[in-house]
Amino acid sequence: MATGMEPSDVIRLIMQYLKENNLYRTLTTLQEETTVSLNTVESIDSFIADIKSGHWDSVLLAIESLKLPDNTLIDLYEQVVMELIEMREVGAARSLLTQTDPMIMLKQTQPERYIHLHNLLTCSYFDPCEAYPNGSSKEKRRRAIAEALVREVSVVPPSRLMGLLEQVGSMRIQQYPDHLSPDTTIDTSGNKDRQMEKESFPTQLYRHIKFGRRSHVECARFSPDGKYLITGSVDGFIEVWNFNTGKISKDVKYQAQDSFMMMDDAVLCMCFSQDTDLLATGAQNGKIKVWKVQSGLCLRRFEHAHNKGVTCLSFSKDNDQFLSASFNQTIRIHELRSGKTLKELNSHTSFVNDAFFTQDGFHIISASSDGTVKIWNTTSCQCIHTFKSLSRTSDDPVNNVIPLPQNPEHFVICNHSNTVVIMSMNGQTVKTFSSERKEKADFVCCTLSPRGEWIYCVGEDLVLYCFNYTTGRLQKTLTVHEKDVIGIAHHPHENLIATYSEDGLLRLWKP
Repeated sequence: MATGMEPSDVIRLIMQYLKENNLYRTLTTLQEETTVSLNTVESIDSFIADIKSGHWDSVLLAIESLKLPDNTLIDLYEQVVMELIEMREVGAARSLLTQTDPMIMLKQTQPERYIHLHNLLTCSYFDPCEAYPNGSSKEKRRRAIAEALVREVSVVPPSRLMGLLEQVGSMRIQQYPDHLSPDTTIDTSGNKDRQMEKESFPTQLYRHIKFGRRSHVECARFSPDGKYLITGSVDGFIEVWNFNTGKISKDVKYQAQDSFMMMDDAVLCMCFSQDTDLLATGAQNGKIKVWKVQSGLCLRRFEHAHNKGVTCLSFSKDNDQFLSASFNQTIRIHELRSGKTLKELNSHTSFVNDAFFTQDGFHIISASSDGTVKIWNTTSCQCIHTFKSLSRTSDDPVNNVIPLPQNPEHFVICNHSNTVVIMSMNGQTVKTFSSERKEKADFVCCTLSPRGEWIYCVGEDLVLYCFNYTTGRLQKTLTVHEKDVIGIAHHPHENLIATYSEDGLLRLWKP
């Protein structure tokens, strides 16, 4: 059976694959060199809904790879600028008005319309009648823009390229069954779980990224999809890295233009939503921002989340809410859509160093410098259990509490001692792991391998301790830095660990 395809259709399939995998620089280059455009969106209904609801960050991200008429782009950007002015996001409005191609084109071709926008921007108040004259309104403008954009786009089922390759692979297997060995497996699903390496502890330095001591990393996380490493620094910068090259990722369009996510104080913590779409960051001054990672746009600001530094963040399973913990001894739950703080959990007597929602969403587990781990009822916000972990003294600060991947009823407790404890939800000690070093080797941070087969702790002695969960043995020790270690992070499905230190280095380790 022969299947005929136009060359342009093949190019569009490749373009769609690039878009689905966020390879926007490659996509842009391919469009420029071939003059073929990919005017597709994942869902026209969702696209229209985003426009009519004013979810402009999603809309602008969706049109990044589209070729649209100049007038349509001008109408769209004009509306975004006006709504930013209405929300008093003056800085963002000014950037769009003065730096984007559609607005520069508007200034050149329709100067009166541009001046109208500029006057709205510089005015100390926003008057809808002045912004939308002649019986127009924000809702009418949104509907008109939606109608214009929908005429330019189409929907293509996701993963068409991979589906076609699977079909070709199946046909080849049927035609040439003897050419494949019994051990050969063909996996074109893109399923990360199938591609997971056998878990193994690190033995060697793979890469390092130099920040400098005055801009050292305070927090770092790999994205859940495994594509990026993101760091938050003491100077407020939030940067997306290609961890294979040790360079700033230029696949993220705003970074390719030397623009970065940023906070106005040291970034102490961060967390991703499970779909990698959102990143929450918390600062030394108690502020929190929630970002769209791919566009770099700030989706929500929580200016008064805490009155002291934010130590930990965690999204709920549905990403509608997230919790934050702080040096002010509290845990707070925030709603993303409304931007409001909903609840406060208040029972710890010292810094809250770590906290997370349990898998079922019914509980929050927290760890504090008061030496306790607490379990809270998410609905009532009442503390239902308080545990002190097994250590030399019951008052050792608890650095981390981490759910065990292979058993959601168990969690790992790393406190300021030479011992790590696995504890159950009812307070029973399940396992203990000890470095057995007595002097200046207390643990400062901890992480787990993706399937929980390895527990990694870093001590005050700058040594990484690698514990085998099954055997309980200390399998490997490795000196990782020359100055105090601040934190550690594990890749979601590769044997790759990041450590970062006051020496201004982030180091990546592999087996």
